[in-house]
Amino acid sequence: MESDRKTGLKVGLLFIIATVTAILTIVILGATLETPLDHTIIIENEYLIGLAALFWIILAASVTGIGFMMYPILKKHHKSLAIGYISFRITESICIIISTITLLSILTISQNYFSGFIDSVNYQSMGYLLLALQDWSFEIGTLIFLGLGGLFLYYPLYELRAVPRWLSVWGLIGAVCVLVYGLLGLFGFTDSVFVNILAAPIAVQEMVFALWIIGKGFKSLEKN
Repeated sequence: MESDRKTGLKVGLLFIIATVTAILTIVILGATLETPLDHTIIIENEYLIGLAALFWIILAASVTGIGFMMYPILKKHHKSLAIGYISFRITESICIIISTITLLSILTISQNYFSGFIDSVNYQSMGYLLLALQDWSFEIGTLIFLGLGGLFLYYPLYELRAVPRWLSVWGLIGAVCVLVYGLLGLFGFTDSVFVNILAAPIAVQEMVFALWIIGKGFKSLEKN
């Protein structure tokens, strides 16, 4: 069906945009937000922080767009799973927006500290709090809710055979891995190489998935 092909193109592009903006943000921020906070470095990188915030907003919009674009396809298998997928992606977007706001707030308190409106003790205290909020909101959004959303995406696609089943199975494995990664992070287990590798399967799979549906689209589901 032509509509399924167009949906595949749009969703694939949104997946690529989401991945590229997430990677660019990591590269742009670099070591800017290392603790203890250095207001000089933060203020010097004001425009880079603003650019990172813009990319996070684009990331949040892309994630939400993916959820809504996939709804008509997923509901052909199970409407509740389709609604669940949208809900997880919206929640993920909200977490990213919260992280964006805290990032900009760190810039603001750094400027206020430079101007003498707050002292160093309050600056570092507020900075640690905002940085923790930024880290946790982004981690929960892009790991835990990403993993939960992946389960609600790839299981219906597997049943519908909308894409090759090996690609759906890969997505399910990747979703479980990133979900475990996020849950381990809640208990502080994020420093080992093994734990970090858990994020790799879904990262690679999403790019393969995106390129596949851009080129092939979703299999026509009218007969299912």
